[in-house]
Amino acid sequence: MWFKTEEALTEEQVQSGLSYVIKDGIASQSMGILTGGAFLVAFAVKLGASNFVIGLLAAIGPLAQLLQLPSIFLVEKIRNRRAIVVVTATLSRLCWLFIALSPFLFGAKIGLAVLIVSMIAASALGAVSGCSWNSWMRDLIPQEVLGSFFSKRMRIATGVGIALSVLAAVYLDLWKKLFAEYEVQGYSILFLGGFAVGVLGLYYLYKTPEKRMPLAEEKSSILKLLSKPFKDENFRKLIVFMCSWNFAVNLAAPFFMVYMLKRLGLSMSFIIGLSILSQVLNFAFLKIWGKFTDRFSNKSVLAICGPLFIVSILAWTFTTMPEKYFLTFPLLIIIHIIMGLSSAGVSLASGNISMKLAPEGQATSYLAANTIANSIAAGIAPILGGKFADFFANRQLDWVLNYKSPAGDFSLPTLNLQQWDFFFVIAFIIGLYSIHRLSLIKEVGEVEGKVVFNELMTEVRSQVRTLSSVEGLRQMVSFPFTIVRDLTVKVKTNNNISENQEKGA
Repeated sequence: MWFKTEEALTEEQVQSGLSYVIKDGIASQSMGILTGGAFLVAFAVKLGASNFVIGLLAAIGPLAQLLQLPSIFLVEKIRNRRAIVVVTATLSRLCWLFIALSPFLFGAKIGLAVLIVSMIAASALGAVSGCSWNSWMRDLIPQEVLGSFFSKRMRIATGVGIALSVLAAVYLDLWKKLFAEYEVQGYSILFLGGFAVGVLGLYYLYKTPEKRMPLAEEKSSILKLLSKPFKDENFRKLIVFMCSWNFAVNLAAPFFMVYMLKRLGLSMSFIIGLSILSQVLNFAFLKIWGKFTDRFSNKSVLAICGPLFIVSILAWTFTTMPEKYFLTFPLLIIIHIIMGLSSAGVSLASGNISMKLAPEGQATSYLAANTIANSIAAGIAPILGGKFADFFANRQLDWVLNYKSPAGDFSLPTLNLQQWDFFFVIAFIIGLYSIHRLSLIKEVGEVEGKVVFNELMTEVRSQVRTLSSVEGLRQMVSFPFTIVRDLTVKVKTNNNISENQEKGA
């Protein structure tokens, strides 16, 4: 009775469910901001984590997704995805309570072990939850608004995440000044805040309705269910693209933070500032990409955003020549701008295209197979990166142009690769291959990248004109309060409709 499913959902139930999904997105994003990213890496470094441990922490999440395999059986057996999501998400988020309390209870060495073990448990339970959630959302959200809905959800969550990032960075700086000897405990308090927000998200998950799963025509084994996506030629091409893409990104991305801390010697405040800049661009372009995925196709958006993101990875190698120089900071700013706007399209379109190409009624097995394959690629990459970081630390590749004349000699360094730089170049090459694999996928509504690019330029010019006006500035400043207010009004309206229907009955 706690997790009742419906044979069919009314329009009011669907709209109410969508509002709860957005609110859960805000809670999940807030928890992710406070417990992950730069804060998690910095916390691990303070505990004494090596390059290999940093890579291992980055690999835990993707590798845990291999548990999607038994999750398929669990979903088909219980056939109540909401119950699975709420229970497993609750247990997963409880693990962060242990992580947050570890510096108070243990020393740095034991605390690092607690962090690793707790993250393994949290990620494993989260994988089970994610498998059920993907299938649940596939049947809840109308396909014709899939792109715009997830764009809206991600925009609101990103907007809240930006505000939280600023507050968290200010808090950590203040904590460090007041309690310098207890810096690690400052991160613990931040994680406790993330845990509290995560608990709130569980309530929204519980309130979201679920459409009853259609009965399978015949019972199949897990291996047979998982083999179906690989027999589907078009979906198989999608899996190959996603695997190569995730390997390329996860070979480099986990070490951006370490690179800025150790190689460039940047302060945490400046790093968080760059992260916020990236999030602002992410937020600004989510609406545009969401509109384009519905208007054109997810593949068309990926064809624009993918190359931009891959080029931004290569650009990291030019931030030192061989040390910091006058272009280091401008390049970092440009890199984070490009990564922000392109990652918005990649995150949105890659998730949507998987859901779109998965046949109705078979979403669980298709999405799980895709996730499992991607998890292997995304999990192996950072482990390899962490393992070989020390190997490349003693190696260097220089490309210098020398000019000699009677007046003197002139040298121009054009390329200098050290340690993490090698990963950035390798990731770029693999990323180019993944873009090639993307071109082989077929999706309804896809158009040439040139058409999407022209539309993008028109849209950006329109947005700039809007923001340059007084009304445009007012709308920008008022976010996200107006959106949250509108959501509240919608929920109240839906509740009033339900009450009137009950009275009428």
